[in-house]
This record gives sequence, C-alpha cells and structure tokens, in this order.
Amino acid sequence: MSTQHTAELVAAARAGDPRAQDELVGTHLPLVYNIVGRALNGSCDVDDVVQDTMLRALDGLAGLRSDENFRSWLVAITMNRIRAHWESRSGVPGASGLEAAQDVADPGADFADLTVVKLQLSGQRRETARATRWLEPDDRALLSLWWLECAGELTRADVASALELTPQHTAVRVQRMKAQLESARVVERALEAQPPCEQIQAMTGTWDGRPSPLWRKRIARHARECLRCSGLWNGLMPAEGLLAGLALVPVAAALVAGVRAAATANTAPVAFADAATQLSPVVSGPGRAARRKGADTGPGDPSGGRGAQRKRRQNRRRAIGGAVIAACVAGGGLVYLTMPGEKGAEAGGATPASPLAGAAPPAPRRWPRSPRRTRPRRSPLAPPPPRPPVRPRPPPPPRLPLRPRRRRRRAAPRPRTHSRSRPGATRRSPRRPRRRPPRRGWSGR
Repeated sequence: MSTQHTAELVAAARAGDPRAQDELVGTHLPLVYNIVGRALNGSCDVDDVVQDTMLRALDGLAGLRSDENFRSWLVAITMNRIRAHWESRSGVPGASGLEAAQDVADPGADFADLTVVKLQLSGQRRETARATRWLEPDDRALLSLWWLECAGELTRADVASALELTPQHTAVRVQRMKAQLESARVVERALEAQPPCEQIQAMTGTWDGRPSPLWRKRIARHARECLRCSGLWNGLMPAEGLLAGLALVPVAAALVAGVRAAATANTAPVAFADAATQLSPVVSGPGRAARRKGADTGPGDPSGGRGAQRKRRQNRRRAIGGAVIAACVAGGGLVYLTMPGEKGAEAGGATPASPLAGAAPPAPRRWPRSPRRTRPRRSPLAPPPPRPPVRPRPPPPPRLPLRPRRRRRRAAPRPRTHSRSRPGATRRSPRRPRRRPPRRGWSGR
C-alpha cells in the first residue's frame, strides 16, 4: 500500500468512515500481530494485546500529526502496549501460582513453530525461527522489529522511532541481538545433532525442556569448548539474508473478526489524544476531568458524587481553620488585657479589674555572675613601676675566614682542523688547479 493511499484512509477513518476503518484494520493487523506474537513468544495474551493496540490506534487518530507516518506511529503504539503488558505482569503483588501459570507460553501456540508451519520454513530458516525462543524478552521485542526490517516491511527509522533510540544506538543493539541469535542457532544444532553429544546429555539432565537464556548460555559455552561440538559454528548463513523476503504470519480469522467488531462498536475503554505515548495499562471508567466535575456519580449515591464530597471536606477544613484562628486571637487579647501597666488599665477601663492586676510582678531571677579578673587601678601621682633590667645580647660567633677562590685553568687551544677531515688531523694545503691538456692539432708553436 502506498503512502498516499494510507494517508487517505487515515483521513477518512478519522472522519468516521466505517469502510476506511475496516480497511485500515485489515491492512495493518498482520503487522501488529507479527510484532506482538514474536515479542511475547506465544503468550496467551497475544490476542488481547493486539486488539488493545488496534483500538487505541483508531481512537488516537485525532492526535496523529502526519497521516503519512501512520505505519511508524502504529509500530510505536504496539511497542508501548508490549511494555505495558510486561509491567502489568511484573508489578502484580501477591500473584498466586495459577495466575503465574498464565504467563507461561502454550506449547501448542508457540509463535516460532507457528511461523515454521505457516510459512513452510526449512533448513537454516527453520533453525533461525526456532532459535528466537532462546532470547530474552528485550531481545525478542527488538527481534520482532528487526525481522520485519529484513523482510522489507519496516525501515531502520521506524525501528529507531519505536524503540525511542537514536539510529546509532539502535544499530548497536541490533548487533548484540544478532550475536545472541547466532548462539541460539548453535544451541538448536547441538540439541538436534545425531548422534547427540554425551556431555550435553549429561549437562541437560536437570533441564525441564523450556528454552531460556540461562540454558542457551550453558549449551553455547559447551559448544565452544567441546571438540566434537565446535564444528557446529561453521556454515552459519547471515540471518538477514535468511529473513529477506519472508512473508508475514497470517492472522487467525477469529482475531480479525473480533477486532473489526470491536472497532465497529467502538468499545475502546479510553480514548487518548496521543496513544503513542500511553504506557499505562487499560483503565476503564471516566477520565480525571469527569471525576473532578462529579460526573461519575452513581444512580443510588445520595451524597452527590466525589465532587460534592470534596467540596464538603474543603468547607469543613475552612471552618475548623477559622475557629482555630479565632481562638488564638481571643486568647492573645485576653493575655494582653490582663498584663499590668498603663496600657492594660486604659484598655480595660470598661472591664472589671483582674485580681492579679494589683499584685506586684515577680522579681526577675538573676543568675550569679562569674568573678572577673580586674587589674588594680594605679594612681596618676604614683611613680611608675620599675622596668625589668635589659639583658645584654650575647656576642655573635666568630666568622671563619673565607677560602680563596681557585681559578680554573684554561686548556691549551687545539689546532684547527678541516671540517671534512677526521678529528685531530691538521688542515691540509689548498688543492692546486689542474692543468688543461693541450688541444689536439695544435703544435704550440
């Protein structure tokens, strides 16, 4: 689909055209399904995340700045919903064993096996598809985008925008992920080798059979050190060459029908203006502004909603604060009127005198001062005190006589030598000019 046609569909879907929305969902649903399925590795929540992503994208069309960038914008929403799914699963407090078992991938719904079966992969392509199960969650999310980039569905700019990274940082992460994928391919080869390696059989005796990054590292380390398994690293074709031109995994008909029905009925929980930046899980109910206005008041709530309760609490706090301030002012005025002095008598002329008004104020308590050291005063007529005698200074030590300075004797001048001659040789006499030979045929007479 061309960029111009996509922009026209987005404009029509934003205006409320059901046909445009249906076509937009049908065109981009396989892209979202492949990203989510490969990132979550066959989790039971793949269909829910895909449906939530498409509904949020349809509700957030009003916040899309450029209709031509709908594809990269949809990929960014998909990655954000994947992160929100991970955060909701990892942040559930007190999850029971039954709830934790829901996160385990269904062996029958493994997306790697589904890719092999649907696309009929064989050889190293099948090996690469099955090796994706051994990667970590972050690497699988990056692999889901890089897979589509190699297949020609996305560009490097779309991948960097979805990861919220620079193109340089994205390239570094892709290189690291490719190294992990290569070691996972060797692990698949080592486990399928016939006859199998005895050391691998002894090492995987306690393995439960589920691919994990820990066992990938152990088996890959053995493949590097073992003489028999070291040859498995040879003959690996580049992964980008194997994935080039691969088609997308088709979406199940039930999921397509469910997403279209939800989009037609407009059953999205919350409509966000900028769905690409929404990272929190789905929240049902009205928004914050509606709750502030009291719009979430139930039919049987006689109290008038949260807004009315908030106003009553504010009024109660204001009344209590005013009472406290009035009590403080009254107590201060009473203390001021009961103080002795002219101000108290003038201010309290109309009020009865306090019984404590005539009492003498208590004398302030004085702490004893520490004795000071004072000098005795001298009378001006008294003679000055005698000064202590001046001690004579000791004579300086005798100076030693200075030794005469010894003159340095100059060495005898050396004979001048020619610069081209060896050291120590005398200067040679100048070279005499050579006589010219006589010309031929001239007798010299």
